[in-house]
Amino acid sequence: MRLFRCMISGDEMFSDIYKIKEGPKGITYEVEGKYISRTEGGIDDSLIGGNASQECPTEQSDALTVSGVDIILNHHLKETYFNKNDYRNYIKEYMKRLKEKIEKENPEALENFTDSAKVVVGDILKHFADYKFYVGESMDVDGMVGLLNYRSDGTPYMVFFKDGLEIEKC
Repeated sequence: MRLFRCMISGDEMFSDIYKIKEGPKGITYEVEGKYISRTEGGIDDSLIGGNASQECPTEQSDALTVSGVDIILNHHLKETYFNKNDYRNYIKEYMKRLKEKIEKENPEALENFTDSAKVVVGDILKHFADYKFYVGESMDVDGMVGLLNYRSDGTPYMVFFKDGLEIEKC
């Protein structure tokens, strides 16, 4: 399995258990998720010798049902909020960091990245109202922001900038 982590914060953003494809212009990943519900928390009474039916039949564990997109739940992503101008300022600074990284690691790819980023970011801003924004568990404001959107059939997917990720093999 491979984990994809934010290069700045080190937070897990997603793993290769999801369907992953390259986004437009090849500088992003589109990671397809599913809407799920699961029970979290609570105590399994059988592990501590409890027997609710005899001791107190109406007593319930403190279990909680959580629903949402599996990528967000599994990797503990946290929703953050931007207005369009704030996102524009954030992405401008974030792209500067990515350009610096590319310039050091793969300078011949810089021109393609710069041209492609203008198109991709322009498209994100054009459809700004369609996205929700998520940061990693540490909530590092300088780190990667994943974008959640939905396909026309209702399937959730998230967009992540490839060059802002480090891949860890597990």
